[in-house]
Amino acid sequence: MRRVLVLAAVGEVATGLALVIVPSLVGLLLLGEGLTGVALPVARVAGIALIALGVACWPGTPLVGMLTYSAAVTLYLAYVGFAGRSVGVLLWPVVGLHVIMTVLLTWVATSDHPTVRHSDAAHHGNERS
Repeated sequence: MRRVLVLAAVGEVATGLALVIVPSLVGLLLLGEGLTGVALPVARVAGIALIALGVACWPGTPLVGMLTYSAAVTLYLAYVGFAGRSVGVLLWPVVGLHVIMTVLLTWVATSDHPTVRHSDAAHHGNERS
């Protein structure tokens, strides 16, 4: 089971990277049309989510996957906002929310919080090759 999960994680990370780097090409290959306009940042956010999903499914803690997503989407959405393209009314509140979530997730990941250590140990104890 673990090998299948790793294989799936690698596939999701590869797809996510493709969506972040060349979203229009991915759209063309998957849907028969290149992505344009507002579909580009949406595809890149989806790509970031797929990368984080792959990280979360890699042997280890799902916390790292969520932290990866939150930090990366914060940076990307802030970039979109500063570039002045596709800025909706909720963009900056969402960036702020993700900054807070990234700080909290980083705090949990780096603290000696017993719940985190307990859940990680239980998670790793139940894995089989």
